[in-house]
Amino acid sequence: MRKRYSVARQVQLLEGVQTRSIRPTLVSLVMTSMIFGLTYGLSAPLLALDLTRMGFGENVIGANAAMHAVGVLALAPFLPGLAWRYGPKLPITVALLVVAATLALFPVMPSIWLWFPLRFALGAASETMLVMSETWINHISEERSRTTTLAIYTAALSLGFALGPVILTIVGPQGRTPYLIGGGIALVAVLSVAMPWMRSPLLEKPTQPGMMRYLALAPVAIGATLLNATLETAGSSFLPLYAMRAGWSEHSATLLLSVLLIGAIVLQVPVGWIADRTNPRRLVIGLSAASAIGAFIWPFAIAYPLLAYGLLFVWGGVFVGIYTVMMGVVGNRFRGGNLVSVYSVMSIAWGIGAFVGPGATGVAMNLTSHGLPYFAAFACALFVILPLLQKRGL
Repeated sequence: MRKRYSVARQVQLLEGVQTRSIRPTLVSLVMTSMIFGLTYGLSAPLLALDLTRMGFGENVIGANAAMHAVGVLALAPFLPGLAWRYGPKLPITVALLVVAATLALFPVMPSIWLWFPLRFALGAASETMLVMSETWINHISEERSRTTTLAIYTAALSLGFALGPVILTIVGPQGRTPYLIGGGIALVAVLSVAMPWMRSPLLEKPTQPGMMRYLALAPVAIGATLLNATLETAGSSFLPLYAMRAGWSEHSATLLLSVLLIGAIVLQVPVGWIADRTNPRRLVIGLSAASAIGAFIWPFAIAYPLLAYGLLFVWGGVFVGIYTVMMGVVGNRFRGGNLVSVYSVMSIAWGIGAFVGPGATGVAMNLTSHGLPYFAAFACALFVILPLLQKRGL
Protein backbone atom coordinates (compact mmCIF):
# COMPACT_ATOMS: atom_id res chain seq x y z
CA MET A 1 0.00 0.00 0.00
CA ARG A 2 1.43 3.37 -1.04
CA LYS A 3 2.11 5.68 1.85
CA ARG A 4 0.36 9.06 1.51
CA TYR A 5 1.71 12.34 2.81
CA SER A 6 0.10 15.69 3.45
CA VAL A 7 0.85 18.52 1.02
CA ALA A 8 3.05 20.21 3.64
CA ARG A 9 5.00 16.99 4.17
CA GLN A 10 5.43 16.51 0.40
CA VAL A 11 6.83 20.03 0.09
CA GLN A 12 9.16 19.34 3.02
CA LEU A 13 10.43 16.13 1.41
CA LEU A 14 10.91 17.85 -1.96
CA GLU A 15 12.94 20.63 -0.31
CA GLY A 16 15.11 17.99 1.35
CA VAL A 17 15.80 16.31 -2.00
CA GLN A 18 16.62 19.68 -3.60
CA THR A 19 18.97 20.59 -0.74
CA ARG A 20 20.83 17.28 -1.06
CA SER A 21 21.07 17.67 -4.85
CA ILE A 22 22.67 21.13 -4.68
CA ARG A 23 25.00 20.31 -1.79
CA PRO A 24 27.94 19.16 -4.02
CA THR A 25 27.54 22.35 -6.06
CA LEU A 26 27.62 24.43 -2.89
CA VAL A 27 30.82 22.69 -1.78
CA SER A 28 32.52 23.45 -5.12
CA LEU A 29 31.43 27.10 -5.02
CA VAL A 30 32.58 27.51 -1.43
CA MET A 31 35.96 26.10 -2.49
CA THR A 32 36.08 28.68 -5.30
CA SER A 33 35.46 31.40 -2.71
CA MET A 34 38.37 30.10 -0.64
CA ILE A 35 40.63 30.17 -3.73
CA PHE A 36 39.73 33.83 -4.28
CA GLY A 37 40.76 34.65 -0.72
CA LEU A 38 43.91 32.55 -1.04
CA THR A 39 44.87 34.29 -4.30
CA TYR A 40 45.00 37.65 -2.53
CA GLY A 41 46.11 36.37 0.88
CA LEU A 42 49.09 34.50 -0.63
CA SER A 43 50.11 36.77 -3.49
CA ALA A 44 50.05 40.11 -1.63
CA PRO A 45 52.67 39.29 1.04
CA LEU A 46 54.62 36.87 -1.17
CA LEU A 47 55.15 39.31 -4.03
CA ALA A 48 55.94 42.16 -1.63
CA LEU A 49 58.58 40.04 0.11
CA ASP A 50 60.12 38.91 -3.18
CA LEU A 51 60.30 42.47 -4.52
CA THR A 52 61.88 43.66 -1.28
CA ARG A 53 64.44 40.85 -1.46
CA MET A 54 65.31 41.96 -5.00
CA GLY A 55 66.04 45.47 -3.74
CA PHE A 56 62.95 47.30 -4.98
CA GLY A 57 61.45 50.07 -2.86
CA GLU A 58 57.95 50.79 -1.61
CA ASN A 59 56.98 52.70 -4.76
CA VAL A 60 57.53 49.69 -7.03
CA ILE A 61 55.89 47.33 -4.52
CA GLY A 62 52.88 49.63 -4.20
CA ALA A 63 52.55 50.08 -7.96
CA ASN A 64 52.69 46.32 -8.50
CA ALA A 65 50.05 45.74 -5.81
CA ALA A 66 47.83 48.37 -7.44
CA MET A 67 47.78 46.32 -10.67
CA HIS A 68 45.59 43.76 -8.87
CA ALA A 69 42.94 46.42 -8.29
CA VAL A 70 43.37 47.74 -11.85
CA GLY A 71 42.65 44.24 -13.17
CA VAL A 72 39.47 44.14 -11.09
CA LEU A 73 38.31 47.53 -12.35
CA ALA A 74 39.14 46.76 -16.00
CA LEU A 75 37.21 43.48 -16.21
CA ALA A 76 34.17 44.33 -14.07
CA PRO A 77 32.14 46.05 -16.86
CA PHE A 78 32.36 42.92 -19.03
CA LEU A 79 31.24 40.37 -16.41
CA PRO A 80 27.44 40.75 -16.90
CA GLY A 81 27.82 40.07 -20.64
CA LEU A 82 30.07 37.06 -20.02
CA ALA A 83 27.60 35.61 -17.51
CA TRP A 84 24.68 36.08 -19.88
CA ARG A 85 26.46 34.49 -22.86
CA TYR A 86 28.31 31.63 -21.19
CA GLY A 87 26.82 31.19 -17.72
CA PRO A 88 29.07 31.24 -14.64
CA LYS A 89 30.75 27.82 -15.03
CA LEU A 90 33.00 28.55 -18.04
CA PRO A 91 34.27 31.93 -16.75
CA ILE A 92 35.04 30.38 -13.33
CA THR A 93 36.95 27.51 -14.97
CA VAL A 94 38.97 29.85 -17.20
CA ALA A 95 39.67 32.18 -14.26
CA LEU A 96 40.98 29.31 -12.11
CA LEU A 97 43.28 28.19 -14.94
CA VAL A 98 44.55 31.76 -15.33
CA VAL A 99 45.24 31.97 -11.58
CA ALA A 100 47.16 28.67 -11.65
CA ALA A 101 49.20 29.69 -14.71
CA THR A 102 49.89 33.21 -13.41
CA LEU A 103 51.16 32.03 -10.03
CA ALA A 104 53.42 29.49 -11.75
CA LEU A 105 54.84 32.17 -14.09
CA PHE A 106 55.84 34.76 -11.48
CA PRO A 107 59.09 33.07 -10.31
CA VAL A 108 60.30 32.27 -13.86
CA MET A 109 59.81 35.68 -15.50
CA PRO A 110 63.11 37.05 -16.88
CA SER A 111 62.14 40.67 -16.14
CA ILE A 112 60.48 42.06 -13.03
CA TRP A 113 58.41 44.40 -15.20
CA LEU A 114 56.54 41.38 -16.56
CA TRP A 115 55.15 40.97 -13.04
CA PHE A 116 52.91 43.98 -13.69
CA PRO A 117 50.76 42.39 -16.45
CA LEU A 118 50.78 39.14 -14.45
CA ARG A 119 49.43 40.99 -11.40
CA PHE A 120 46.79 42.59 -13.64
CA ALA A 121 45.74 39.14 -14.91
CA LEU A 122 45.66 37.79 -11.36
CA GLY A 123 43.31 40.58 -10.27
CA ALA A 124 40.99 40.15 -13.25
CA ALA A 125 40.84 36.36 -12.87
CA SER A 126 40.28 36.40 -9.12
CA GLU A 127 37.44 38.91 -9.44
CA THR A 128 35.82 36.76 -12.13
CA MET A 129 35.85 33.85 -9.68
CA LEU A 130 34.26 35.97 -6.98
CA VAL A 131 31.46 37.57 -9.02
CA MET A 132 30.50 34.39 -10.90
CA SER A 133 30.56 32.14 -7.83
CA GLU A 134 28.57 34.68 -5.77
CA THR A 135 25.97 34.82 -8.54
CA TRP A 136 25.79 31.04 -8.87
CA ILE A 137 25.50 30.33 -5.15
CA ASN A 138 22.78 32.99 -4.83
CA HIS A 139 20.92 31.47 -7.77
CA ILE A 140 20.66 28.02 -6.17
CA SER A 141 20.23 29.05 -2.52
CA GLU A 142 16.83 28.82 -0.84
CA GLU A 143 15.45 32.21 0.19
CA ARG A 144 14.68 31.12 3.77
CA SER A 145 18.32 30.16 4.40
CA ARG A 146 20.15 32.25 1.80
CA THR A 147 22.13 34.42 4.21
CA THR A 148 23.24 31.39 6.23
CA THR A 149 24.51 29.75 3.02
CA LEU A 150 26.28 32.96 2.02
CA ALA A 151 27.76 33.19 5.52
CA ILE A 152 29.50 29.86 4.91
CA TYR A 153 30.70 31.25 1.56
CA THR A 154 32.06 34.40 3.24
CA ALA A 155 33.71 32.32 5.98
CA ALA A 156 35.52 30.34 3.27
CA LEU A 157 36.61 33.63 1.72
CA SER A 158 38.13 34.72 5.03
CA LEU A 159 39.70 31.28 5.44
CA GLY A 160 41.42 31.73 2.08
CA PHE A 161 42.81 35.09 3.20
CA ALA A 162 44.11 33.46 6.37
CA LEU A 163 45.65 30.45 4.57
CA GLY A 164 47.99 32.63 2.48
CA PRO A 165 50.20 33.71 5.41
CA VAL A 166 49.96 30.21 6.89
CA ILE A 167 51.42 28.70 3.70
CA LEU A 168 54.26 31.22 3.77
CA THR A 169 54.94 30.42 7.42
CA ILE A 170 55.14 26.67 6.72
CA VAL A 171 57.14 26.58 3.45
CA GLY A 172 58.83 29.98 3.60
CA PRO A 173 58.56 32.82 1.06
CA GLN A 174 61.69 31.87 -0.89
CA GLY A 175 61.75 30.05 -4.21
CA ARG A 176 58.99 28.64 -6.39
CA THR A 177 57.33 26.43 -3.77
CA PRO A 178 54.69 28.86 -2.42
CA TYR A 179 53.74 29.90 -5.97
CA LEU A 180 53.35 26.28 -7.06
CA ILE A 181 51.28 25.42 -3.98
CA GLY A 182 48.88 28.28 -4.75
CA GLY A 183 48.66 27.25 -8.39
CA GLY A 184 48.14 23.60 -7.45
CA ILE A 185 45.23 24.46 -5.17
CA ALA A 186 43.64 26.44 -8.02
CA LEU A 187 43.95 23.38 -10.30
CA VAL A 188 42.21 21.21 -7.69
CA ALA A 189 39.38 23.76 -7.72
CA VAL A 190 39.20 23.43 -11.54
CA LEU A 191 38.56 19.70 -11.13
CA SER A 192 35.88 20.46 -8.56
CA VAL A 193 34.07 22.92 -10.85
CA ALA A 194 34.35 20.50 -13.80
CA MET A 195 32.38 17.77 -11.99
CA PRO A 196 29.15 16.63 -13.76
CA TRP A 197 26.90 17.91 -10.96
CA MET A 198 28.13 21.46 -11.62
CA ARG A 199 25.39 22.43 -14.09
CA SER A 200 25.70 26.07 -15.01
CA PRO A 201 22.43 28.00 -14.56
CA LEU A 202 20.98 30.08 -17.39
CA LEU A 203 21.05 33.77 -16.52
CA GLU A 204 18.81 36.43 -18.03
CA LYS A 205 20.12 39.54 -19.71
CA PRO A 206 20.38 42.55 -17.35
CA THR A 207 17.23 44.71 -17.51
CA GLN A 208 18.89 48.00 -16.54
CA PRO A 209 20.84 50.05 -19.14
CA GLY A 210 24.41 50.30 -17.86
CA MET A 211 26.00 49.00 -14.70
CA MET A 212 26.15 52.34 -12.91
CA ARG A 213 22.35 52.30 -12.76
CA TYR A 214 22.73 49.63 -10.08
CA LEU A 215 24.64 52.07 -7.90
CA ALA A 216 21.33 53.80 -7.21
CA LEU A 217 19.46 50.49 -6.80
CA ALA A 218 21.83 48.94 -4.24
CA PRO A 219 23.82 51.75 -2.57
CA VAL A 220 24.09 50.03 0.83
CA ALA A 221 25.43 46.77 -0.63
CA ILE A 222 27.97 48.63 -2.75
CA GLY A 223 28.94 50.80 0.23
CA ALA A 224 29.37 47.68 2.37
CA THR A 225 31.74 46.20 -0.23
CA LEU A 226 33.75 49.43 -0.36
CA LEU A 227 33.98 49.47 3.44
CA ASN A 228 34.94 45.79 3.63
CA ALA A 229 37.71 46.08 1.04
CA THR A 230 39.07 49.32 2.50
CA LEU A 231 39.43 48.02 6.05
CA GLU A 232 40.29 44.42 5.13
CA THR A 233 43.32 45.47 3.07
CA ALA A 234 44.23 48.18 5.59
CA GLY A 235 44.03 45.78 8.52
CA SER A 236 46.06 43.04 6.85
CA SER A 237 48.78 45.58 6.03
CA PHE A 238 48.88 47.66 9.22
CA LEU A 239 47.38 45.75 12.18
CA PRO A 240 50.63 43.90 13.06
CA LEU A 241 52.58 47.15 12.66
CA TYR A 242 50.09 48.99 14.90
CA ALA A 243 50.44 46.34 17.62
CA MET A 244 54.25 46.38 17.38
CA ARG A 245 54.29 50.16 17.78
CA ALA A 246 52.23 49.63 20.93
CA GLY A 247 55.00 47.41 22.34
CA TRP A 248 53.94 43.96 21.12
CA SER A 249 56.46 41.43 19.80
CA GLU A 250 56.36 40.56 16.09
CA HIS A 251 54.99 37.09 16.88
CA SER A 252 52.21 38.42 19.13
CA ALA A 253 51.30 41.14 16.63
CA THR A 254 50.99 38.59 13.82
CA LEU A 255 48.90 36.38 16.10
CA LEU A 256 46.54 39.31 16.71
CA LEU A 257 45.82 39.49 12.97
CA SER A 258 45.24 35.72 12.92
CA VAL A 259 42.77 36.01 15.80
CA LEU A 260 40.85 38.70 13.90
CA LEU A 261 40.68 36.46 10.81
CA ILE A 262 39.54 33.47 12.89
CA GLY A 263 36.72 35.60 14.29
CA ALA A 264 35.78 36.60 10.75
CA ILE A 265 35.56 32.91 9.83
CA VAL A 266 33.88 31.42 12.90
CA LEU A 267 31.22 34.06 13.51
CA GLN A 268 29.80 34.31 9.99
CA VAL A 269 27.40 31.37 10.31
CA PRO A 270 25.80 32.75 13.51
CA VAL A 271 25.49 36.17 11.84
CA GLY A 272 23.89 34.57 8.77
CA TRP A 273 21.50 32.53 10.91
CA ILE A 274 20.38 35.69 12.72
CA ALA A 275 20.03 37.58 9.42
CA ASP A 276 17.65 34.93 8.05
CA ARG A 277 15.37 35.46 11.06
CA THR A 278 15.50 39.22 11.67
CA ASN A 279 15.17 42.55 9.87
CA PRO A 280 18.38 42.88 7.80
CA ARG A 281 18.33 46.69 7.87
CA ARG A 282 18.31 46.80 11.66
CA LEU A 283 20.97 44.11 11.82
CA VAL A 284 23.30 45.98 9.42
CA ILE A 285 22.84 49.19 11.42
CA GLY A 286 23.64 47.29 14.64
CA LEU A 287 26.69 45.54 13.17
CA SER A 288 28.04 48.80 11.71
CA ALA A 289 27.55 50.73 14.95
CA ALA A 290 29.15 47.91 16.95
CA SER A 291 32.11 47.88 14.52
CA ALA A 292 32.60 51.63 14.93
CA ILE A 293 32.44 51.45 18.73
CA GLY A 294 34.69 48.37 18.81
CA ALA A 295 37.37 50.02 16.65
CA PHE A 296 37.24 53.12 18.85
CA ILE A 297 38.05 50.90 21.88
CA TRP A 298 41.20 49.41 20.26
CA PRO A 299 43.58 52.06 21.67
CA PHE A 300 42.50 51.12 25.20
CA ALA A 301 42.42 47.35 24.62
CA ILE A 302 45.84 47.19 22.92
CA ALA A 303 47.49 47.74 26.31
CA TYR A 304 45.93 44.48 27.61
CA PRO A 305 46.75 41.51 25.33
CA LEU A 306 43.97 39.17 26.48
CA LEU A 307 41.39 41.92 26.11
CA ALA A 308 42.79 42.84 22.68
CA TYR A 309 42.61 39.24 21.46
CA GLY A 310 39.00 38.91 22.61
CA LEU A 311 37.96 42.26 21.17
CA LEU A 312 39.59 41.65 17.78
CA PHE A 313 38.06 38.15 17.56
CA VAL A 314 34.55 39.53 18.03
CA TRP A 315 35.23 42.64 15.96
CA GLY A 316 36.39 40.57 12.97
CA GLY A 317 33.18 38.54 12.95
CA VAL A 318 30.91 41.55 13.48
CA PHE A 319 32.62 43.68 10.83
CA VAL A 320 32.69 40.99 8.11
CA GLY A 321 29.09 40.20 9.06
CA ILE A 322 28.04 43.51 7.46
CA TYR A 323 29.16 42.20 4.06
CA THR A 324 27.60 38.78 4.69
CA VAL A 325 24.18 40.26 5.46
CA MET A 326 24.28 42.55 2.43
CA MET A 327 25.15 39.63 0.13
CA GLY A 328 21.97 37.93 1.31
CA VAL A 329 19.92 41.09 0.77
CA VAL A 330 21.23 41.45 -2.78
CA GLY A 331 20.47 37.79 -3.49
CA ASN A 332 16.89 38.21 -2.33
CA ARG A 333 16.33 41.38 -4.39
CA PHE A 334 18.00 40.59 -7.72
CA ARG A 335 18.08 37.65 -10.12
CA GLY A 336 19.99 36.48 -13.18
CA GLY A 337 21.78 39.15 -15.19
CA ASN A 338 20.71 41.88 -12.77
CA LEU A 339 22.41 39.98 -9.95
CA VAL A 340 25.65 39.72 -11.95
CA SER A 341 25.49 43.45 -12.69
CA VAL A 342 25.09 44.33 -9.01
CA TYR A 343 27.99 42.06 -8.08
CA SER A 344 30.08 43.61 -10.86
CA VAL A 345 29.50 47.10 -9.46
CA MET A 346 30.32 45.69 -6.02
CA SER A 347 33.57 44.33 -7.48
CA ILE A 348 34.44 47.82 -8.74
CA ALA A 349 33.79 49.09 -5.22
CA TRP A 350 36.06 46.33 -3.89
CA GLY A 351 38.83 47.37 -6.28
CA ILE A 352 38.52 51.03 -5.24
CA GLY A 353 38.54 50.09 -1.55
CA ALA A 354 41.58 47.83 -1.95
CA PHE A 355 43.34 50.62 -3.85
CA VAL A 356 42.51 53.42 -1.38
CA GLY A 357 42.49 51.60 1.98
CA PRO A 358 46.20 51.03 2.64
CA GLY A 359 47.18 54.51 1.47
CA ALA A 360 44.55 56.28 3.56
CA THR A 361 45.46 54.21 6.60
CA GLY A 362 49.14 55.00 6.13
CA VAL A 363 48.33 58.72 6.18
CA ALA A 364 46.19 58.26 9.32
CA MET A 365 49.00 56.39 11.10
CA ASN A 366 51.44 59.17 10.24
CA LEU A 367 49.08 61.67 11.87
CA THR A 368 48.57 59.68 15.08
CA SER A 369 49.86 56.44 16.59
CA HIS A 370 46.25 55.21 16.77
CA GLY A 371 45.52 56.09 13.15
CA LEU A 372 44.41 52.57 12.20
CA PRO A 373 41.60 52.16 14.78
CA TYR A 374 40.46 55.77 14.42
CA PHE A 375 40.28 55.39 10.63
CA ALA A 376 38.35 52.11 11.01
CA ALA A 377 35.94 53.68 13.53
CA PHE A 378 35.36 56.71 11.29
CA ALA A 379 34.74 54.54 8.20
CA CYS A 380 32.24 52.29 10.02
CA ALA A 381 30.45 55.28 11.57
CA LEU A 382 30.22 56.96 8.17
CA PHE A 383 28.77 53.78 6.65
CA VAL A 384 25.98 53.64 9.29
CA ILE A 385 24.44 56.69 7.61
CA LEU A 386 23.62 54.68 4.45
CA PRO A 387 21.20 52.13 5.98
CA LEU A 388 19.74 54.85 8.22
CA LEU A 389 18.79 56.82 5.10
CA GLN A 390 17.12 53.76 3.55
CA LYS A 391 13.82 54.06 5.43
CA ARG A 392 11.99 51.31 3.52
CA GLY A 393 14.69 48.67 3.62
CA LEU A 394 18.00 47.88 1.94
